[in-house]
Amino acid sequence: MLLENNFMKKITIYTDGGSRNNPGSGAIGVVFCNEKGQSFKKYSEFLGEKITNNEAEYRAVIFALEKFKALFGKKIATQSEVRIKSDSELLVKQLNGIFKVSDDNIQSLFIKVWNLKIDFKKVKFSLIPRSKNKEADDLVNEVLDTQDKGQPLPL
Repeated sequence: MLLENNFMKKITIYTDGGSRNNPGSGAIGVVFCNEKGQSFKKYSEFLGEKITNNEAEYRAVIFALEKFKALFGKKIATQSEVRIKSDSELLVKQLNGIFKVSDDNIQSLFIKVWNLKIDFKKVKFSLIPRSKNKEADDLVNEVLDTQDKGQPLPL
């Protein structure tokens, strides 16, 4: 897969988070890709109710970094360069220090991401068009669609 001489080289992780009715039902989608751009792990998770889009976007990044460490271990993380690709302009610009973080809920999530990235050789956040994040977006919508099926429609 990506192992060479017992260490991970570079990995790209596509992340997406979404909320229906913002705030509302929230979910994340995460896709791990190797250096050739081939996906090898996909995850999705329901976050619950009263989740904003921005909170879901941050939680997707937190999930991705935590999952990387759980899969490959902290030692490999310290030798790995991870590129997080997201279609959330707010998330990417905040994590790259371009936008301020003023919302209290987002501030705590920002700090969690910041603390997680310390365990990696390098973490880079890149903004991509929504059309390039379709796989992660589809995972989010599948989870939210499943949750919506069991609930009556609002009148």
